[in-house]
Amino acid sequence: MNPSLLPSLAWFARIAHHRSFTRAADEMGVSRAALSQNLKALEKELGTRLLYRTTRDMSLTEAGQQLLDSLQPALRQIAHALHGLDAGGGAASGLVRINTSRLAARALIEPHLHEFQARHPGVRLELVMADGMSNIIADGCDAGIRLGRSLAEHMVAVPVSPVLSMAVAGAPGYFERHGVPSTPAELAGHNCINYRYPSSGAVHDWDFQDPAEGRHFTQCVSGNLTTNDCASMTNMALQGLGLIQIGDLSIRQHLLDGRLVRVLTDWNHTQAGFHLYTPAREHMPPALRALLDFLVEKRDTIAVL
Repeated sequence: MNPSLLPSLAWFARIAHHRSFTRAADEMGVSRAALSQNLKALEKELGTRLLYRTTRDMSLTEAGQQLLDSLQPALRQIAHALHGLDAGGGAASGLVRINTSRLAARALIEPHLHEFQARHPGVRLELVMADGMSNIIADGCDAGIRLGRSLAEHMVAVPVSPVLSMAVAGAPGYFERHGVPSTPAELAGHNCINYRYPSSGAVHDWDFQDPAEGRHFTQCVSGNLTTNDCASMTNMALQGLGLIQIGDLSIRQHLLDGRLVRVLTDWNHTQAGFHLYTPAREHMPPALRALLDFLVEKRDTIAVL
């Protein structure tokens, strides 16, 4: 391989990441014209078009996408190696891109951002919100946060939350008007707020554990409200519009202050909590290690409700 191509390949990866010559040029401190000429020279050297360009938009060609998919892991290894050279006793610094579900971000990261930034002022965080599973390598992320049950086997994962409990809850005023269900079967007489998965479009069937037999089962519920956003579903319950089932971690404060009341606790179903996962533990950048250690520390302070 011609070593002189390495800078052009790195520049191509940044253009593809931003889908913009202007934003990539600003990031790298070069002119847009220089970046455009550099890409043209790379395409000429490789003998293939990498980008489709118009005055208003751009997209990767098939060859460009193949090249980018191959480049991303290699460029990240180079970045990790360079970070490792600075790891000897220095403060953690640099950018950490985390692909995370909205629920995990709101419950585990956002409440503690001020403290984390105070401890590690040199670390820059970028939260990439995606409720479905993502290829963190292809997406250019350092790590992801997802429920343990949905992780791929080859990923290195560390739990960053307690075991997740699926809580059925409603506002006190709702129970005053409609009573309290004592079994999942009695939910048929209640207005249950449904959650539709953004990725699959399927409606969530509520999870329960039979207290007598210990078996897990799901139950379809019905109501006049459906949403694909956990925060929206919680707000509906807070207004007394119906019952919800959601991971207890996301409504923890509402349960503690009494704005929501948990029911059917004898039928509670638990599952593996949130994990931070990466392709490998070797050569973990100091900034990512700092975030991981911080989240593990916070995990151990969360009491199970």
